[in-house]
Amino acid sequence: MADEPTLGEVARRLELIHADLKEDLREYGTRLDKKVSVERYELERRAADDVHRQVIERVAAIEAARAQEKRGAEAERRKVEDQRRADKRLVFAALIAPVLILLLQAYLAAKGAGS
Repeated sequence: MADEPTLGEVARRLELIHADLKEDLREYGTRLDKKVSVERYELERRAADDVHRQVIERVAAIEAARAQEKRGAEAERRKVEDQRRADKRLVFAALIAPVLILLLQAYLAAKGAGS
């Protein structure tokens, strides 16, 4: 009989188990209070997905605008370069060519007068 617990010991053990269970249930309750419902989780996830999609669209729009700006700058650079080439031809035709012709005429006149 010495190995069997007395009724008092059984009652104390049951009270300890009961207190542990109460504590565990209270702990589970606080953990459950912190949990989010499935509906709210889905709404928050969709909102986050929408924000993510909007950011991607903004980035794509910015990249497209930069590419368009780059193409515009390249076209402007080519236009300026073409204008510069045209100006060089104009300077040659308007200034240098007449001077060369004048020098050639003077040379020919000097050579013809000398013979």
